[in-house]
Amino acid sequence: MRILIVGSGGREHALAWKVSQSARVKKVFCAPGNGGTSSICENLSFADNAALVTFAEENSIDLTVVGPEAPLVEGLADRLRSRGLAVVGPSADAARLEGSKAFAKEFMARNSIPTAAFEVFDRAGSADAALKKGAFEFPVVVKADGLAAGKGVLICEDLQQALTAVDTIMRRKSFGEGGSRVVIEEFLEGEEASFMVFTDGDAVVPMAPSQDHKSIYDGDVGPNTGGMGAYSVDGMLSDSLRRQVLQDVILPAVEGMKQEGCPFSGILYAGLMLTHSGPKVLEFNARFGDPETQAVLPRLDSDVVDLFEAAAHGELSGVAAEWSKDASVCVVLASSGYPGAYQTGKEITGIQMAEEERRTMVFHAGTESRNGRIVTSGGRVLGVTSLAASLDEAIMKVYEAVNRIHFEGMYYRRDIAAKGLQRLPLA
Repeated sequence: MRILIVGSGGREHALAWKVSQSARVKKVFCAPGNGGTSSICENLSFADNAALVTFAEENSIDLTVVGPEAPLVEGLADRLRSRGLAVVGPSADAARLEGSKAFAKEFMARNSIPTAAFEVFDRAGSADAALKKGAFEFPVVVKADGLAAGKGVLICEDLQQALTAVDTIMRRKSFGEGGSRVVIEEFLEGEEASFMVFTDGDAVVPMAPSQDHKSIYDGDVGPNTGGMGAYSVDGMLSDSLRRQVLQDVILPAVEGMKQEGCPFSGILYAGLMLTHSGPKVLEFNARFGDPETQAVLPRLDSDVVDLFEAAAHGELSGVAAEWSKDASVCVVLASSGYPGAYQTGKEITGIQMAEEERRTMVFHAGTESRNGRIVTSGGRVLGVTSLAASLDEAIMKVYEAVNRIHFEGMYYRRDIAAKGLQRLPLA
């Protein structure tokens, strides 16, 4: 098989790494890829939707796997399917589950999927008025409606912070046109978990659970990022809670999308808050999480290409995925200043030394190859993942590997998966 992976981050490197392990795969392309994907597949110099469709047609691509959300929201999967090409990823209509937080919240309300109480506002003045008249208890969460690279969610402790958040999103347009509307919702307390599944629009195959670490600083302090690390271990969700998530969240979402005329095929991600009254959905994503993918895929013992192909062709019914009992931990190494302004072009050393650690992988994100050197090119630069028989051993191994890597301004959280040691199991 010839496979095309769309994207340039750590998630796409992990996908290329896993796909390339399949005996069924002859050639892997990544568009545009990064400094790490170039060592295992052919990087393409373009990533616009029209050019990708043309490339897939002209190069006999058997399967395209779309990593990021933006191409899906823009309709890349629709274009590929219209040419008779197999793709892992939902249609633009189905990708609204991620592309519009307002759509997702209203969809959940229509389909009785548990989530936080919310209101949607089209005008900043209306949002301000609702906040001032006491329509919400603090803290509240203010979200940009559209795509914001994982950064358009602001937790506000009081009225002034909430008004500032509305101003930042809707008036200043700090998150672009994604801030044309806002969702204001109640703040949920509990433990977060990420639950991803393969789906063909009818059947679903669950993945191992994981937990992301969004905040930039240790102790979950500071602004939200695209994700500073993740871990995955079986004990984080009990069997009964997994069944509850499937029955109350995943299956109603898949069935609801089908009933509304936009069946969801691809990877469905539910970001959950495990509250005292049960799991509630914080957000849906229409693709693999990042960095959750870097923690989850190393635990997959099955051939991922078989799962992708079944999802793309509507043949997931009766298919199962086998998962390692090992724990995995991924630590993201970021550029100084991220998620704000940061410098690029810093040489990275020690990657090969880090990968000398047994069952440790270094997934590139914001990197590029320049004159034979690997240099930084983004905010999140690398994701270092280690597998081990226990969570505490995986934590120890991954930080030993991290300590072998260096680039100027390198920053990372030192508490990834620490909550897992303290709180397992989460239910």
